[in-house]
Amino acid sequence: MITNIDHLGIAVNNLEESIKYYEEALGLHCHGQEEVESQKVKTAFFEAGDVHIELLEPTSPDSPIAKFLEKNGEGIHHVAFATDGITGQLKRASEAGVRLIHETPIDGAANKLVAFLHPKSTHGVLTEFCQAK
Repeated sequence: MITNIDHLGIAVNNLEESIKYYEEALGLHCHGQEEVESQKVKTAFFEAGDVHIELLEPTSPDSPIAKFLEKNGEGIHHVAFATDGITGQLKRASEAGVRLIHETPIDGAANKLVAFLHPKSTHGVLTEFCQAK
């Protein structure tokens, strides 16, 4: 079951410049950075109330984030919903006719399992399910 919005993923060209903006202009504190090799991305995390902001910088030109930036420029990349049963959420979405990018969860940032739903099946919003390991 979905429990809450976990985070908003924002694609950026330069992680360090973006961190500076979020800290200096918005007054938020970066509470961690991590590289997720399987997704070819570096991440930085912020908290805004109960919702996290995840900045995403590609580490390879063939990463999904690099492709997104090339096509769309910087901006909101995805909405992530926390779930207490990621496999069940994927099954439910699939049975409802949603196209899955990941049929089984993969390792994500912040020690979570993640899986994405294709935006062509979700009214244009790349949707992520995430669950703590």
